[in-house]
Amino acid sequence: MLLLPGGAAAVEGFFPGLAEGLIADPGCRVILHERPGTGSSTVDGSLARATKDLHATLAEAGIGPVVVIGQSLGAAVAALLARDFPGDVAGLVLIDPSPVNDVAMAKRLVQTMGTVERLHNLPVLGRVVRPLIGAVGVNKHVKRATRPDVRAAWEKMREIDVPQLGRAARGLDVIAAGFREADLPRMPAVVVTADRKAEAPMRQAHQRLATALGAQLVSWPGADHNAQLTHPDEVLEVSRDVVRRVRAGLR
Repeated sequence: MLLLPGGAAAVEGFFPGLAEGLIADPGCRVILHERPGTGSSTVDGSLARATKDLHATLAEAGIGPVVVIGQSLGAAVAALLARDFPGDVAGLVLIDPSPVNDVAMAKRLVQTMGTVERLHNLPVLGRVVRPLIGAVGVNKHVKRATRPDVRAAWEKMREIDVPQLGRAARGLDVIAAGFREADLPRMPAVVVTADRKAEAPMRQAHQRLATALGAQLVSWPGADHNAQLTHPDEVLEVSRDVVRRVRAGLR
């Protein structure tokens, strides 16, 4: 199993209980990975090079094929890895992936990140904006969390490095412009989408990814973009199901 966190986040603590649960059942070897340019990595990287870097890392370690679990931008990279290096990937769990297969949404996301990054870097206003960015959508989840590891993961999101996140997302619009869902291989996979209306563009993009992979699209009431935190037990179970299908040679 290869775990890829979302955005530019560090992988430690990003998927509460997931690695431990997969090691216990069904007995997986779990690799926690921070892409170059993200988390605590000191190696420069870019989204454009993400799959080549991952392929080189797996080849150097003599590991693969792997089941990849990714969230948000990490899920987009997981899908791209399956497209670019299908021999590296045995299965996929994509948790609310960034819109790698929708040009319009990808452009809006990159533009929004650029705006937030510029505000963050302003000498005076930036000092006001920085804590607000980290707190958006987090406070309510911290209060609701019943598991200490989940609460700690939400708390860590307050420490978001906006410039690093902006750099990590650059080029998503260019990649989306050249992305064809038909290029994705069919394999054991699941696409998790947040609790959105059926007609929401993001949900429709996720449905297209699921269809291309021959995968199930799943969602749970109240799930948000960070479903690994709002529904950690459910994410663990769908991940176990993908592993079992891989081992059984099923799609």
